[in-house]
Amino acid sequence: MIRARRLAGLALVLALVVCADRGVRSAADGRPVVIVLSWDGTRHDYPERAETVALARMQREGARAERLVPVFPSSTFPNHTSLATGTYPDRHGIIDNRFTDRQGRTFNYSNDASWIEAEPLWAAAERQGVRAAVYFWVGSETDWRGRGATYRMKPFDAKVGEAAKVDQILAWLDLPPGERPGLILSWWHGCDGVGHEQGPDSPEIPAQLRAQDAQLARLLEGIDARRAWDRATLIVTSDHGMAAARDALDPGPILAQHAIEARIGYAGGEAQVYLADAGQRDAALAALRAVPGLRAYTAESLPASYRSVFPGRSGDLTLVADPPRVLARAFTDGGGHGYDPELPEMGAIFFALGRGVPAAARLGVVRAIDVAPTAAALLGIDPPAQSEGKPLFSPD
Repeated sequence: MIRARRLAGLALVLALVVCADRGVRSAADGRPVVIVLSWDGTRHDYPERAETVALARMQREGARAERLVPVFPSSTFPNHTSLATGTYPDRHGIIDNRFTDRQGRTFNYSNDASWIEAEPLWAAAERQGVRAAVYFWVGSETDWRGRGATYRMKPFDAKVGEAAKVDQILAWLDLPPGERPGLILSWWHGCDGVGHEQGPDSPEIPAQLRAQDAQLARLLEGIDARRAWDRATLIVTSDHGMAAARDALDPGPILAQHAIEARIGYAGGEAQVYLADAGQRDAALAALRAVPGLRAYTAESLPASYRSVFPGRSGDLTLVADPPRVLARAFTDGGGHGYDPELPEMGAIFFALGRGVPAAARLGVVRAIDVAPTAAALLGIDPPAQSEGKPLFSPD
């Protein structure tokens, strides 16, 4: 019994020595690492609704934006692509979660990088000698023009929880310096599912936020244990917010009443209209503009700030609803997005902590296109080739 206790005590001492040694080595290795997490559908004001220990720490010790303005349409796939490329859908080409181009090819929540027309952040990092790791992100599963992340989790599986992602991120941080990624990106569930099903004012939103925050706390504790904050920066952002939605609006029957044939790509607050006869564009425009709560645009009349028209993929008309109206064939009460990015309900979160981030900083309003150049600046590399955003801060 005494010998067993001595062996157990020795094992504990050795474990503590190993952990301490790992922490010292992590601190001594000064190569920067940037971790970017996207919490899907987490609106900018959700953190005020729940006690979020980890987000509160990030705000207290790091930086928080008033809100992050997504690109148009304020939907998941266009915005995750903009977060990664630093540019708009009119340049990166992902105009919606689902669309069919003029050649008949269908994009349907695709993770094939060949659809992306602008360089993603992980490709830019790898091109400049920085290893990248991605645990689920739009377009990350295949190489982009011959270059991809060294480490990538695939295929996408929505059943994978955030605990597994935290475990993997920490495992990547524990790799030897020559193998360790400098850039890590990961998609998290956020509050999107609850927001869609029950609406942004549901009492389940705070519960879901606390669950996400608990896993973020595990990640913060893991970085603490590795004494890595002198070289690590953590960014927590989201792709869009959420608005209360209840009134379904289907443009199809309206066009049919005017003998106008069209294919419609429905996307919540936004829709693309592909006319069978382009010569009916003016008639379709007049019919749709007569509908209360609906705005209809041609490529020429679309607000310049939207920057969503991509030739060969966009429709003849772009429709934008005003919440609570939803562009859909049918809809039950809940939440929606895809609306004008400037609506406060579409605003997303942005928090940052660690190397290069001033303590207790308030950033005001930032943009989705600023995330990629910010991560690049923190890594000390050039931003993705087509990036138009600006770094929010850098280690200099």
